Amino acid sequence: MRFGEVFAQLGSVIAGLMFLKAILEQYLPRELKSSFDKHSQRLFNFFSPYIQISFNEFTGERFRRSDVYAAIETYLSSTSATQARRLKADAVRDSTQAVSLSLDDNEEVADEHAGVKVWWASGKHVAKNQTFSFQPASDERRFYNLRFHKKHRSFIIETYLNHVMKEGKAIEVRNRRRKLYTNSGAAWSHVEFEHPATFETLAMEPERKREVVEDLLSFSRGEGFYKRIGRAWKRGYLLHGPPGTGKSTMIAAMANLLNYDVYDLELTAVKDNTELKKLLIATSSKAVIVIEDIDCSVDLTGQRRGKRRESGEERENAVLQLQKMGIVEESEAKSSKITLSGLLNFIDGLWSACGGERIIVFTTNYVEKLDPALIRRGRMDKHIELSYCSFEGFKVLAKNYVGVEWHDSFPRIEVLLGQVKMTPADVAENLMPKSIPGDADESFNNLVMALHAERKQI
Repeated sequence: MRFGEVFAQLGSVIAGLMFLKAILEQYLPRELKSSFDKHSQRLFNFFSPYIQISFNEFTGERFRRSDVYAAIETYLSSTSATQARRLKADAVRDSTQAVSLSLDDNEEVADEHAGVKVWWASGKHVAKNQTFSFQPASDERRFYNLRFHKKHRSFIIETYLNHVMKEGKAIEVRNRRRKLYTNSGAAWSHVEFEHPATFETLAMEPERKREVVEDLLSFSRGEGFYKRIGRAWKRGYLLHGPPGTGKSTMIAAMANLLNYDVYDLELTAVKDNTELKKLLIATSSKAVIVIEDIDCSVDLTGQRRGKRRESGEERENAVLQLQKMGIVEESEAKSSKITLSGLLNFIDGLWSACGGERIIVFTTNYVEKLDPALIRRGRMDKHIELSYCSFEGFKVLAKNYVGVEWHDSFPRIEVLLGQVKMTPADVAENLMPKSIPGDADESFNNLVMALHAERKQI
């Protein structure tokens, strides 16, 4: 007997068994039905070359939604819209997409990775007997089933599922609305992060910008590298320079380049090292953690201890007076007890390895005031000096504010910028048009006059 005939007969046998199963399920008593289902499933699995894995929406006692299920749902949303005939549309919060599409119940789509084809199916169990639960009364239990040929078992477990998880999380990050966090004590609150700054609009020399961008992108792609060398996946940046040189703007450009959230940490609002640790644990991956004006936040070095003793009595009297007036609460008047040791542990201690893909940024106007232990390499890995406006930086501002790449006044402005120290913020303010669209001649004349006035004061 030929193979084709054997296969045809085997198919007929399986079809007959499935028909018999349907008939018996309808007429068998409940006690016998359970036993029949168990043995018939074993028989079916014996003949079937396919393996199935189920992923339930809730884990444990259904108190928490499964991260694996959520990643699969996000991953399938990118393919289900083009394949499935029945879809579910849901409004989503904190996402750039107004509507999220997912597989409707009992719908199936195919997927292929590295030449291996698999099938995903959505399902739902509804409990017949209601029991006490903190979940909605319907007690619906949704799940995804993954079906694949048994010869691909190792590939699915070792490679494909990791691919689904990684891609699902990456899609979620791309679609989410980024947030700007601030702290009150040991708790974060947030608003949407909408700062428009980019490295293209940053008033900085092109070569230095390129260096910073390449360093950031290298970090974001370096998960395997950091794991191999045994370091937490984080990097520290120290931005220093006079006020108005673009330190805050660069932080926004960093976040926009990498699509990270921003955590603006106010140290003076943190009671002690324990609260600082809680704040760190509560930050997400893919985050820029910022401490602006680190030299002014709290006294970490003790270098000005004598001065602090002299002014301590005056400060206490001033705080008491503000409390009597109802301007400052008693809890707010208490000074922070964060220590240098606590801050160093926050940056690169054992707890700093909780999570990953974090950038920590310090800004200061007076780098010489910082304790060397705080800014050494390995903590603040890259030191970036943001200084007064150069001619290259001016050309970026001229393009941003006036919309031109060349003007007859440029040679004169180049000479003046070489003689006068003016911050990018001051240059930008002088270029700001009085009306939109602005007049280029007027903007550049205003800047030339301001530069001449500065030169006279030297």
